[in-house]
Amino acid sequence: MTRPQADGIANLLLDPSARALSRVGVVDVGSNSIRMVVFDGAARSPAYFYNEKVMAGLGAGLSTSGRLNPEGVVRGLAALRRFATLADGMGLAPLTCVATAAVRDAEDGPAFREQVEAETGLKLIVIDGEEEARLSAQGVLLGWPDAKGLVCDIGGNSMELAEVEGGKIGRRVSSPLGPFRLQQVKGGKAGLRKYIKEVLEDLASKMGTDYERIYLVGGSWRAIARLDMERRNYPMTVLHEYRMSPDDIAATVKVIADTQISNLKGKSGISNSRLELVPLAAEVLRQLSATFAPAEFAVSSYGIREGLLYEQMAPDLRRRDPLIEAARFAEAHMARMPGFGKKLHKFLLPLFADAPPERARLNLAACYLHDTTWRAHPDYRAEACFDNVTRANMAAMSHSERVFLGVALLHRYRSSRSGSPMAELFDMLSPEELREAEVLGKAMRFGAMFSVDDPARAGKLSLQPGKLRLKLSKIGRDLMGEVALARFESLAAALQLEAEVAL
Repeated sequence: MTRPQADGIANLLLDPSARALSRVGVVDVGSNSIRMVVFDGAARSPAYFYNEKVMAGLGAGLSTSGRLNPEGVVRGLAALRRFATLADGMGLAPLTCVATAAVRDAEDGPAFREQVEAETGLKLIVIDGEEEARLSAQGVLLGWPDAKGLVCDIGGNSMELAEVEGGKIGRRVSSPLGPFRLQQVKGGKAGLRKYIKEVLEDLASKMGTDYERIYLVGGSWRAIARLDMERRNYPMTVLHEYRMSPDDIAATVKVIADTQISNLKGKSGISNSRLELVPLAAEVLRQLSATFAPAEFAVSSYGIREGLLYEQMAPDLRRRDPLIEAARFAEAHMARMPGFGKKLHKFLLPLFADAPPERARLNLAACYLHDTTWRAHPDYRAEACFDNVTRANMAAMSHSERVFLGVALLHRYRSSRSGSPMAELFDMLSPEELREAEVLGKAMRFGAMFSVDDPARAGKLSLQPGKLRLKLSKIGRDLMGEVALARFESLAAALQLEAEVAL
C-alpha cells in the first residue's frame, strides 16, 4: 500500500466535521478478528461506548492459498453488515474502517473490498505494515504518553515493531510472524523455531536491541498474559499495564507447551479460536525475549483502533495526562457537585506539598474521583470506590497505582480497611504506601464533609512540628461539629500528629 492511502486516514480523522462528532466509530479488519469500537468522543482518555469483536479468521490458510479464507469472508461480511447497521442506528458518521495483513496480501483482497462496499457501504482503507506499526504505536502512546521502548503488535498474518520515545514514533518494520503464517512453516518444532529465530534476528538488525521495555499489542499477546496471570495467581485481572519479566515469559511459554488447549481454555476462559493460535504466538514471544532481551514486557490493551483516535488529537490534547482527564470526566458525569474535587485538592495540598510528581497526580485524581460512587448503597460505597478504580478503563496508571487509588478512595468512606474483601490486593503496596493511601483517604473523608461548596472558605490546614493544625474561619467555626472533629482527629492520627483546631 502506498502512503497516500495512509494520508487518507489522517485527512478523514482531521476533518473538522469528524472531530466535532460526539462519538467516533472505527473498525479494524484484521487477519483473525474484526472489531468495531465506538469511542465516546475524542477525549484524551477514551471511553468505550460500544465494543464488539467477531473472530472471522479472514487470513486462515492465506500463506498457502494466496486467498482469503472463504468461511472467513462469509463471517466477515456478516460482521461488517451488522456493524454498518449498528453505526447507522447510533447516528454515527461513516465508520473509519482499516484492513491489515490479510486483505492487503490476498490476491482477492481488492474483490473483498469491493464486495464490502457494495453490500455495506463501508470503505476499507488497506494499510501497509509500516503504517500498521505506526497506528499501533500511536495506540500505545494514547495509553502511555511517556512510553519508551519497542511496540510489538502481533496479528494473524503479520507482526509489526515500532520504536516509541518522547511521544514520537521512530523506526518501524513489518514481518510475517503471524500465527496463521507460522502454521505453514515446515520442519516440525525445530523448523518452526529456526524460522522464527532467523526472522527475529533480521528484525533486530534493523531495529537494534537496546530496549528496556517491549509493549505487547494484540489478542494473542493478551491471551498469553491472561495465562501468565493464572500461573502466578495474580490478584488483579486488568490486562492493560500488566507486566511480565523474561523469566515469567519463559515459565508461561513452558506451561502453554505442556498443556492441552482444552485445559488452557478451562483455566483462562479464552475462546478456542484464539487459543488455537496461542502456542505459535508463544514460540514467537519466547524468541522475542531471547533476541531483544528487554528488562520487562508490558501489555497494552490499546492498539490500532486507539491509534486512529489518537490520530485526530491536537498536540495540546495529546500532552494532557490521560488519568487526570478520565478522573475529571468521571467527576463531571457522576459526582454530586462537579468541580468540588479541584477545591478539595487545593484545600488538602498543604499535607502533600512535598509529594513527588508521580504521587501528586494520584492525589489529584483521587480528589476528582472521591464522590463518584455516592449513589451506591452506604454499606458498599467503600468497596464500590475501590472496585471501580482498580477495574476502570483508565490509562497511564500501573497496577500498584490502581490499588493506591483504590485504598485511598476506600478510606474516603471508611475509617478502617479491616475485613475488606479486597484485602488480597493490598499486598501490591508496601506498608508505607498503604499508610500514605490511608492518609489521603482520611484527608478526603474530612475535607469532603467539612464544607458544602469550598472547604478553603471554612478553614486552612497546615503542618506544624508534631501537629496538624486547622485554622477556622467564621463559617468554619459553625461547620466544625463533632463528626467533622472526629474525622479531623482521625486524619491527624493517621499522620501520627496531634490535632489542633485554632478558632
